[in-house]
Amino acid sequence: MSSETTTGATDPSQSTVERLHVAGLHAPGDAVLSVRDLNVRFNTENGVVHAVRGIDFDLLPGRTLGIVGESGSGKSVTSLAIMGLLAPTAEVTGSVRLKGRELLGLSDKAMCEYRGNELAMVFQDPLSSLTPVFTVGTQIIEALTIHNPTMSKKAKEARAVELLAMVGIPSPKDRLKAFPHEFSGGMRQRVMIAIAIANNPRVLIADEPTTALDVTIQAQVLEVLHKAQEETGAAVVMITHDLGVVAGMADDIMVMYAGKPVETGAVDHIYYNPRMPYTMGLLGAVPRVDVAEKSSLVPIEGMPPNLLQAPTGCSFAPRCPLASDACLDGEPALAPVADDGLHRAACIKSDSLGGTVDVHDVFAAPPVPVSRFDAIPRAERATVLQLTDVRKHFPLTRGALIKRRIGTVKAVDGLSFDIREGECFSIVGESGSGKTTTLLEIMEFHPDQDGEVVIGGLSNKQAADAKTKGKMRRELQMVFQDPTGALDPRFTVYEVLAEPLQNAGLDRAAIKKRIMELMKLVGLQPDHVNRFPNQFSGGQRQRIGIARALAVNPKLVVLDEPVSALDVSVQAGVINLLDQLRAELGLSYLLVAHDLSVVRHISNRVAVMYLGKIVEIGAVDRVFDNPRHPYTRALLSAIPVPDPHLERTRERIILQGDLPSPLQAPKGCNFATRCPVFAALPPAKQEKCLTLEPLLEAAAPSAAVQVLQQAPVPVPDQQFACFYPDGEIDEDMLVVHEPADHLAP
Repeated sequence: MSSETTTGATDPSQSTVERLHVAGLHAPGDAVLSVRDLNVRFNTENGVVHAVRGIDFDLLPGRTLGIVGESGSGKSVTSLAIMGLLAPTAEVTGSVRLKGRELLGLSDKAMCEYRGNELAMVFQDPLSSLTPVFTVGTQIIEALTIHNPTMSKKAKEARAVELLAMVGIPSPKDRLKAFPHEFSGGMRQRVMIAIAIANNPRVLIADEPTTALDVTIQAQVLEVLHKAQEETGAAVVMITHDLGVVAGMADDIMVMYAGKPVETGAVDHIYYNPRMPYTMGLLGAVPRVDVAEKSSLVPIEGMPPNLLQAPTGCSFAPRCPLASDACLDGEPALAPVADDGLHRAACIKSDSLGGTVDVHDVFAAPPVPVSRFDAIPRAERATVLQLTDVRKHFPLTRGALIKRRIGTVKAVDGLSFDIREGECFSIVGESGSGKTTTLLEIMEFHPDQDGEVVIGGLSNKQAADAKTKGKMRRELQMVFQDPTGALDPRFTVYEVLAEPLQNAGLDRAAIKKRIMELMKLVGLQPDHVNRFPNQFSGGQRQRIGIARALAVNPKLVVLDEPVSALDVSVQAGVINLLDQLRAELGLSYLLVAHDLSVVRHISNRVAVMYLGKIVEIGAVDRVFDNPRHPYTRALLSAIPVPDPHLERTRERIILQGDLPSPLQAPKGCNFATRCPVFAALPPAKQEKCLTLEPLLEAAAPSAAVQVLQQAPVPVPDQQFACFYPDGEIDEDMLVVHEPADHLAP
């Protein structure tokens, strides 16, 4: 790794142990981290990749800088360059100063004096970041030993216990002896944070720290990061693709595109008054969990530029609806916008984008599609899929030769629901709640299953022959989560789409005609059918997967996390496409997703699962606007909202711990062990929750409402399994972050 600026060895004038007691007392206005003209280039067989181009920022103590942008924009490379963790072949130039001390150009040995001490990082994947053969206690103590060689063993163990307690690990002294595989994903990420803050760093870099986590666990980890920053006084660099997370965590934001910052400023200015079309597009592409009104999302068409050659004009111009010839005359630099000198944008038209200019004035969003089924009451529509008391229990055995049953895992335990024509029905819940097993049971369609599955009038109890099962397959098709893994890389798109049509018995001419129709239907060029999957972007590959699912004209399409692997700008286009296809073709969807914002945008009805059971089900607006089950309330409160003021002031329910093992499901209400209402109930009511299992029931309108209406009031489309849906939330599980003085509205 090379640099234009080098410096000598570090001067650790103040030990970590001394700084433990003065954290957060840095002089105000004194930047703890200064980055100037940071550039990163990689030499490849195809040429030089200009991955990062001219990053500048100052980070003050106690403040958080959020860095956002699409995949490939240079966010992670920037963080690795600051940490000195790029490969030796990377060419890094510019300046990175930590409290005035230059870091670029230091040897790896010299950088070790800073890494884990004054400069720390939390990585995206905690499982691969932790050493599997060492206990977590050993790894925390190692971080302390390296930078505090004179610290006693007893003091290090005490500090390790203190750190685990600080990040919310229960029984911290006992858990010191546990290995990483004995922790859940969220707990492993807490351990990573504990290691990162062990020496009270001045700067903490968090690179997508919650991407792979459930929303409830994400809320826990973000709360731990917030607490860690308060405890240490560290400045934080938060790298994420989630604009809701940034809205709640960051003080300042840097929006990156094609390796460069294209807009920077205070979080309120960026969200409420964006001056760069790319930023406006990102914000317009995000579905909102708190908005019931149906509107099309704003997709950003096209792909980011290839950085093998540095752009000569504005790098966003090929995708920008406002681009003109002037945008190609040179790459615009960050310049102050008219209303605030600290708010800067790299756009020659930034001054005309302020005030009342809306994202829909810049990007053309498609009209909201209207289905022919929208005007037909649900009860009058045909049933496409019906599940009745479906169960999937896995026996747990022990022994090699003579196996004996020692328990039962109830992955799915008595599911019943139906899906009508033209309807999108979603299943949500944490990992391990039984969502995927439910899909597998539907796709299995076998007479030996426990429970009945009826698809298009065909029952699994009558699916004894291959002909009946094949007919069912044509009624139901699936779109998978990973579009790359779902497509055979050796097949052209034509061959991928032809396979289900050949199985359906179509001749060559009919197959060719249908493939051309499918390509147009999903918004792809028909003349691209002879290309291979690797020649398409991620969003285009998912469109190919959707086309394959639609090839045989199914009535029901199963969507297994169809947009979770896509950037938000690409995700918006796929969601709009799914909405359009459902309206045009009269399709029904069964959607499994962890992003409740996507679920609200696309769904008509939703079921919330917990430990193999449905705990709440109903019309999506009823469930989201007035959740009755405490688990649903916790899920919705944990979803970040891309609105800084709302995100900073709303209440969050932080559930304690992880989902219990289905092998040891609690008796009575299976949510009682984590329930925020249960914790606040008197003992007599708690006893009811611990001994009796609540059943799904609809909330009948009150007598006062019926008298007021002077007529029978229809029962709302909402059922929930809870004895005390109106109970108070335990205050220990409620969190509200008061905005800092510089963020107060």
